[in-house]
Amino acid sequence: MSNLQKTGGIAALIEAIIYVSAFVFFGAFWSSPGGGDAAQQFAFLAENKTVLSIVNLVMYVLFGIVLAVLVLALHERLKKGAPTLSSLAAVFGVVWVGLVIASGMIANIGLGAAIDLATTEPKQAMTMWRTVYTVVEGLGGGNEVVGGLWVLLISIAALQSQALPKAFNVVGLFVGSVGVLTVYPADVLTEIFGVSQIVWFSWLGVTLLKSNET
Repeated sequence: MSNLQKTGGIAALIEAIIYVSAFVFFGAFWSSPGGGDAAQQFAFLAENKTVLSIVNLVMYVLFGIVLAVLVLALHERLKKGAPTLSSLAAVFGVVWVGLVIASGMIANIGLGAAIDLATTEPKQAMTMWRTVYTVVEGLGGGNEVVGGLWVLLISIAALQSQALPKAFNVVGLFVGSVGVLTVYPADVLTEIFGVSQIVWFSWLGVTLLKSNET
């Protein structure tokens, strides 16, 4: 139990680091030629395919793998004081893991297929890429309902069981609620959820590591 909580704390901190890295990468280093034609855009994607593939692996696949560890750690921590809510939260956590990992794999496979098609049919390739992007956004990029429900249920279960600090749980209620609200397609909600999750994951990681020491 103690080792699992320590591992969960490390996992939570890794999730926060992945979030920060994604914001920094797309905010400071990634500048695709949005105004160019299909051929120019795919030339840019082909030139940066390796970098983008690695980013997708980290941002989605690695995030999902680490999240699985955290879901298990939190379930173990909360199941004694709030068994039903903890189990329900774990279900949504596992679903979120699957959606996030699937998003990363679809993004990378779709990227490669679109780049290959672009050598002969750039317009069709652009249609394919936009379709892939829409699927990825729907599964885990722009829609955070499942992740929001997981955070929300974790927070309610932790309040019931008093297994995590009350102030942290109040923040979790806000983070989870914003995640659920991303069912409405507004970029600002997704951004608020992402930024607030950095705070939530960081706080959770420190809390789990400190409780493990105690």
